[in-house]
Amino acid sequence: MFFNQNKINIPARDNALPGREMPIQTAETHYILGRKLKAPFPDQMEIAVFGLGCFWGAERKFWSQDGIWVSSVGYTAGFTLNPTYEEVCSGLTGHNEVVQVVFDPEKISYLKLLKIFFESHNPTQGMQQGNDVGTQYRSGIYFCSKEQESSASSVKSTYTEALIAKGLSMVTTEIIPLDQYYFAEDYHQQYLAKNPNGYCGLGGTGVQCQLGV
Repeated sequence: MFFNQNKINIPARDNALPGREMPIQTAETHYILGRKLKAPFPDQMEIAVFGLGCFWGAERKFWSQDGIWVSSVGYTAGFTLNPTYEEVCSGLTGHNEVVQVVFDPEKISYLKLLKIFFESHNPTQGMQQGNDVGTQYRSGIYFCSKEQESSASSVKSTYTEALIAKGLSMVTTEIIPLDQYYFAEDYHQQYLAKNPNGYCGLGGTGVQCQLGV
């Protein structure tokens, strides 16, 4: 992934790249699960979207969980219309690299997904994750309902207390409503399944997120 030493400030809307009207091309089906990446999904499924650094390793963390119908990687929380990977890495779109998880709540709860999210990265680092520096690597939860917002806020508060008790910093995870989710390019989808020795920047704090799940 790109190493962005100086791109740590989200641009203002007026200064962001304009993008394009047509969506960029992406894969149609999941490389591992064989299911369609895009809606419609079965009626009982719900959607969760998380940003926890480089989306290659982040997606693998989620697609391997029981109860996941399909996963994909993309961009959200910025201003540029239908951005490309190179544009997102420029720091001029405001977007974050994220994972979209379509899950069956009868098999895996949103709380369980939050636990996986918080334990799989360091949510105290601001505009970076490990050696990956830039606004597109920030920690973020992009909720799809009031229930998800409430759960995310509660877990963030509890986990912040746990991290501080271990001598770590405040959690910097942003929790905002999901606006537009843009699918990333074909070669990014399920990247580590296609490239088993590829880069994975995931690394947690070692502090457990206690939810009673």
